[in-house]
Amino acid sequence: MTFKPGFDIMNNPLLNKGTAFTKEERSNYNLDGLLPPIIETMEQQAIRIENQIKNLETALHKHQLLTNLYNENRTLYYYVVSKNVTEYLPLIYTPTIGDAVINYHKEYSAPDEALFIDAFAPEKLKTSIENYAKNNPAIDMIVITDGEGVLGIGDWGVNGVKIAVGKLAVYTVAAGLAPDRVLPVVIDAGTNNKSLLDDPLYLGNKRPRLSEKEYDLFIASFVAIMNEVFPKAILHWEDFGRANASRILQHYRDKICTFNDDIQGTGAMVVAAALATIHVSHIPLNKQKIIIFGAGTAGIGIADQLSAQLMRETGLPFDTAKKHFYLVDRNGLILDNMTDLTTGQKKYAQQASEWASMPAGTLEELVEAIHPTMLIGCSGVTGAFKESIVRKMSDHTERPAILPLSNPTKLAEATAADLINWTDGKALIVTGSPSEPVEYQNTTYEIGQANNALLYPGLGLGALVTRAKFITDGMLAAASKAVADQISPSEPGAALLPHVRTLRETSQAVAIAVANEAVKENIHQIELTNIREAVEREMWHPTYKGV
Repeated sequence: MTFKPGFDIMNNPLLNKGTAFTKEERSNYNLDGLLPPIIETMEQQAIRIENQIKNLETALHKHQLLTNLYNENRTLYYYVVSKNVTEYLPLIYTPTIGDAVINYHKEYSAPDEALFIDAFAPEKLKTSIENYAKNNPAIDMIVITDGEGVLGIGDWGVNGVKIAVGKLAVYTVAAGLAPDRVLPVVIDAGTNNKSLLDDPLYLGNKRPRLSEKEYDLFIASFVAIMNEVFPKAILHWEDFGRANASRILQHYRDKICTFNDDIQGTGAMVVAAALATIHVSHIPLNKQKIIIFGAGTAGIGIADQLSAQLMRETGLPFDTAKKHFYLVDRNGLILDNMTDLTTGQKKYAQQASEWASMPAGTLEELVEAIHPTMLIGCSGVTGAFKESIVRKMSDHTERPAILPLSNPTKLAEATAADLINWTDGKALIVTGSPSEPVEYQNTTYEIGQANNALLYPGLGLGALVTRAKFITDGMLAAASKAVADQISPSEPGAALLPHVRTLRETSQAVAIAVANEAVKENIHQIELTNIREAVEREMWHPTYKGV
């Protein structure tokens, strides 16, 4: 990488070492006098950052301090976050990232080296992408959002760029994707958020979102140019509106190496959680009755991945496999006579004729009617899993699997502590946000978190190492199994999923499994003699190197 000496090298976050520049580097690059005289190690620098974070009161302020570090010294940023991954991962991504998105236009200070695409100026599309490529041509992973469906907080337009930046930060922390080979992208296709449209500080186009036809035409141009400029890159779609997300994925998943974490990653992570509960309950998937509360993008993705797993295990056709799944939305059980169903909802809709005499307008009525073995929440409806519902479920299932996955924490369908108490410690619990251990009758229950960060970084790394042509259902299944296999929950109260402190090790195991599956399916484009070694070579470590 070429640069001008002096301030220019210090203003490049990929090259800057701050007080860690050596005596020779300070002399060679005209840095003498531009820094305090003491030369520090990275660990000394990290201690200062850690102390600064401890002195801040709110998670958002801590996030902002880390963001400033990201824009000043990328290597130190990743060293500090990796060293404190359990504490800092929630700061750089969920749940704190939601507040960062909401406040982005008010707190804006730097573009975070993201690419901003204006869908209302398609004539500038290629130039915008090429402008970025002039400085960063070797991109392996691109995370793209249009900010329409941010977490559980809705349409935040250009503010959604924080999602793309944060997602890629997790890729680097977890799977070691080199920070100079990743690209966060936000597509400004307008916003229907009135508060943003009326806010003079909002940084995006103050226009309603594009129509479906205009939108699809723009996405087609965007994908074509991205593949032309960055031909080796994986396209990861994040936090799109549910209709656009599903349509984009279905159109491109068999054409390019692409992936939607909200649909596929969430689904695959829930498969991992489900496999973990099955290890304990000993109720095989083909004997499960599964309610999915929340039939949006995430809910359909979960149903797709679980039904695919069931079909792989049993050889059942889809029409038989789907009968194990009961999807519930705001109007109750999804039935085939309902209007305005999405394509995904239609796939899993129950026959209305079979429910004509059975009440299923509420979650509680459905639980009473079918006696589910597994209850999955991805609705964003706080407290939806009420005590009466949970007790009804546990009356009929010895070890009910209950997964309140909505995040951030304030949107969770139930707390782990309540679920433990309401089921006398019998519930097999996985949450969507971090949960403190629960003490109940002299047993400490460690609560596993279905954190997509345990899965998607390794999935991306495995696809990258093999230069897979596509990301297939088989690769997703391999990722799910690799996550579930990381633990053996034999002890009472043991967590059902790996702890986030094992993020690096888990991501490596996932990458190896995914790469092996890509080779097995013959969709790899690189011949590898040793996949484990190839994965290890690809994993970047935050250490200072010569400039």
